[in-house]
Amino acid sequence: MLFAVAVILFAGLDATAKYLSMVWPVAFLAWGRYLAHLLLMTIFLGPTWRARLLLSRRPVTHIVRGSMLVAVTVLMMAAFKRMPLAEATSIVFASPLLVVLGARPILKEQIGALQWIAVLMGFIGVLMITRPGNNLDPIGTACALTAAIAYAIYQLMTRMMSATEHPVTMLYYTALTGTVILSFALPTLDLPRSPHWSEVLAITALGCLGGGGHFLLTRAFREAPASLLAPLVYTQLPWATLAGWLVFGNLPGLLATGGMAVICAAGLLIAFEGNRTARIEKRTV
Repeated sequence: MLFAVAVILFAGLDATAKYLSMVWPVAFLAWGRYLAHLLLMTIFLGPTWRARLLLSRRPVTHIVRGSMLVAVTVLMMAAFKRMPLAEATSIVFASPLLVVLGARPILKEQIGALQWIAVLMGFIGVLMITRPGNNLDPIGTACALTAAIAYAIYQLMTRMMSATEHPVTMLYYTALTGTVILSFALPTLDLPRSPHWSEVLAITALGCLGGGGHFLLTRAFREAPASLLAPLVYTQLPWATLAGWLVFGNLPGLLATGGMAVICAAGLLIAFEGNRTARIEKRTV
């Protein structure tokens, strides 16, 4: 449930970012998203948490994890600016497949045979979307694929750290890392004008949606294996398609829709096998 709500928030974040990117530079939107996230946490949690917001035995690891999410944010916003929402979102959904691939050697989680088949299916689905002649922007496609790699690393690191690190601390480091990194890029940006108050609210909403989504994501990874949770991100696909159609008038083509269906089927297969394996391991304990 936590993960399912998180992906709905992410779908809202993506649609809002795509809309704003028609006017504003991607780096500026990403900076505003992390700054809003940081300020909200500092204002509402700072008085009670104080130094505990930054208290950790692994601050460097927090910074690396936060940097991965910064890369995901910037690359995804760049992809959304150049591509339809549904196709860009689908490409990024290669990340759960990469999580499954990395869960065994890195996290020592058991991966069943059906999950390996599902990984192959998922990659076929991604290829159906990114095939030559698909009329998708090549730079946008490259941004989405790179974002998928960074997001897989972020999810694996979240799973590794969630057993010992508090979700609030992880979330605060993410906001702080993103704000600091993107603040260095801010002076180089050519802003068209000062934001209108409604745009300020929309940019603030990016922080609320992103912060809320990643808090729920962190809590979810604390409760369940990465290989089991990762496929649930596919539930974002219908939300992204709906938002792309209602807000931007974009609907994916027939082959791209087929690729999305294959990716969703792969995700469900991974989830089924993960649940089956978890039940077997529970009985043997």
